[in-house]
Amino acid sequence: MLAITGATGQLGQLVIKHLLTKVSANQIVALVRDIEKAQPLTKLGVEVRLADYSQPDALNKALKGVSKLLLISSSEIGQRAEQHRNVIDAAQQNGVSLIAYTSILKADTSPLALKDEHVETEQYLKQAKVPYVLLRNGWYTENYLASISAALENDGFIGCAKDGRISSAARDDYAEAAAIILTSEEPQNGKTYELAGDETYTLAELCSVISEESGQTIPYIDMEESEFASALESAGLPQPLAAMLANSDTGASKDGLFDDSHTLSSIIGRKTISLRQLVKHAL
Repeated sequence: MLAITGATGQLGQLVIKHLLTKVSANQIVALVRDIEKAQPLTKLGVEVRLADYSQPDALNKALKGVSKLLLISSSEIGQRAEQHRNVIDAAQQNGVSLIAYTSILKADTSPLALKDEHVETEQYLKQAKVPYVLLRNGWYTENYLASISAALENDGFIGCAKDGRISSAARDDYAEAAAIILTSEEPQNGKTYELAGDETYTLAELCSVISEESGQTIPYIDMEESEFASALESAGLPQPLAAMLANSDTGASKDGLFDDSHTLSSIIGRKTISLRQLVKHAL
């Protein structure tokens, strides 16, 4: 049995979509906090089990009979390290044969503050008695494309990444790689994959593509980190999320989101989805 945490989330749903092309639905377990929200997965024949990162007893029950687990990192910044430990402990108690964990690109050297809880989780995995593989995902292109509407409305795309080069990829590319690794017959224990898109770009170059595809000139407006965080808060984002996104842009300015290994495309057997194609879709 292959289990996926956060199975109703944006990445989790895509992983299951790809798994269904490789194994039968009755071999997949969707671990979710809201059973009702998971009804579409139930209709596909996927087994849905109630599981919360913060409830060890529920996790222990949910992982019974599971052979491989994709631990998609929690979205609750500040609580993730403890939540991930709960999942890892439950996996160990149930004899799970492999945990694949979605970490962050180059976690051990990343300049992004976002890395801290990922590093904690990686360290815990290394001392736990469970075989593991690290899927160090780079930035999702969708993280930036979510700002296109605001950029079009305000005639500018704001950030604080300066001229940092970004090697992002679509969520679907990362999801496909996770499904491939999870179903691979090759030994995965102890492996680390640095995963990123084939293309690299600056935010100014992203704005050029948006301008070309929309027919509206969208300049890139670079700010200081504190100014960018304040602007995100003013737009309605919670303070912790705004601070995280601004810090991540600063990390990008130091090439924290850059990788030219092409490991991701090597795993999925094709080029990652192009930036222009993703921009067109977003528009």
